[in-house]
Amino acid sequence: MRNDPPNPLSHRLQTVPIANNFSRPDALARLNSEQFDVVVVGGGITGAGVALDAASRGLRVALLERDDFASGTSSKSSKLIHGGLRYLQQGDVHLVYQALRERKRLCRNAPHLVQVLPFMIPILTKNGVVSKKIARALGSAMWMYDITGGWRIGRIHRRLSANKAFKHLPTMPREKLSSGYLYYDAEADDARLTLTVLRTAADNGAAIANRCRVDGIDSASRTSHTVRVTDTVSQTSFTVSTRAVVNASGVWADDVRALDESTHPDTIRPAKGVHLTLPWDKVRNDIAVVIPVPSDRRSLFVVPAIPNGDGTFRFTYVGTTDTDYKGPVNDPQCTRDDIEYVLAALNASVTTGVTVDDVTGVWSGLRPLVKMDDTSAKAGRTADLSRRHRVFTSDTGVVTVTGGKLTTYREMAQDAVDAVNEVLDTKARCRTKTLSLHGAKGKRSKSTASDAHLDSRYGSDASAIKQLIAAEPSLGEELVAGLPYLRAEAIFAVTHEMAVSLDDVL
Repeated sequence: MRNDPPNPLSHRLQTVPIANNFSRPDALARLNSEQFDVVVVGGGITGAGVALDAASRGLRVALLERDDFASGTSSKSSKLIHGGLRYLQQGDVHLVYQALRERKRLCRNAPHLVQVLPFMIPILTKNGVVSKKIARALGSAMWMYDITGGWRIGRIHRRLSANKAFKHLPTMPREKLSSGYLYYDAEADDARLTLTVLRTAADNGAAIANRCRVDGIDSASRTSHTVRVTDTVSQTSFTVSTRAVVNASGVWADDVRALDESTHPDTIRPAKGVHLTLPWDKVRNDIAVVIPVPSDRRSLFVVPAIPNGDGTFRFTYVGTTDTDYKGPVNDPQCTRDDIEYVLAALNASVTTGVTVDDVTGVWSGLRPLVKMDDTSAKAGRTADLSRRHRVFTSDTGVVTVTGGKLTTYREMAQDAVDAVNEVLDTKARCRTKTLSLHGAKGKRSKSTASDAHLDSRYGSDASAIKQLIAAEPSLGEELVAGLPYLRAEAIFAVTHEMAVSLDDVL
């Protein structure tokens, strides 16, 4: 018999009273014993939004995630909550209006997670995103962006002199700089947002579990389904009974549909997006900047990350690419071509000569774009495909939602649950337009850098992490040297966010 010595740290932490309704064992017990109105397949931002929308309407909700929450596309975006200025150039005014409206709602419902972010578009004498020749047309587009909903953030665009524009990106070639446009969008940690939406769904009664693979969907009727599940932690199988199923599995949507339908659909066109992180000193931008891609009709974002508190930052990230992807969707790799594509764009805009050796990190994700019906569109670039979402219901009553953007996840979820209402013949109304997310309420302190860091990731839950640090001061130390993440956050991830492996914490 094994007799491990007592762990003093574990004993001290057990004395910290921190309430938790986001427990994997509790969720598994409910999944094995309760009947649900809706089972959501997929724990990314869309599935999280569906679970919250349905639970807040009073439906009995379960959510199953095969891996860790937000482990797919929802942790690999550009981290922007934005309207998409380029969609105006494509003529998709409705999408921009929709996204800007949702941006405002997110700023209001999750003020601890979503922060206003200034953007600059440099106007160069030549070879810029915007040349002097088309600067006037851009000015009209900027006014359209404001009118469409950009003003909802509380600020409108303005023109910058060359000197003021240069101060925001002093590594630009000053002799080519004519002026700039300043406008405002917002940013958020996509994975934190996803987890917060999931915890809000749990607050509203949803049973949520990660590491649960859906193996089959057996439909007795349009309102009676049995979902076959494997807990990949314990390698045990079980079934969940539900009246409705929502497939919100992103780039895996066709695979999940195949579990329900007699054929394997082909509706998703994965588009790979790659971002690079660099030392901030190589770029030195104090706001987000839009730069051109040479010989391409695209642009990239250059975004400063992790402020030092003195106007400087620790990193800058640059992205994203937008290319067809044909490989395994579980682990899209960043290639040498991807890196060179991004660096070529950056080096065309700055004078510091950034090389592959300067790259400190990469992330690569897949957008679950919906294939278009016409042949010419199918053959075109993924960059030109619509970012609108689609909701459709199978003959057996399974609802699938796919496409869309991080910013519009709430509206996607609303449309999906409206489709569930039609299947179940219920009339519960959406409540998420004004529903505050978990951690948004309560008093918070930003007196220190650690306070500000915790507040921007956890909101009022930061007090729980501070309790852990008070019980064991060593947990207030950096988890990784040079980064603001604290040891206590790893503990909290295990106790309150269903982290079951090192990858889940990371």
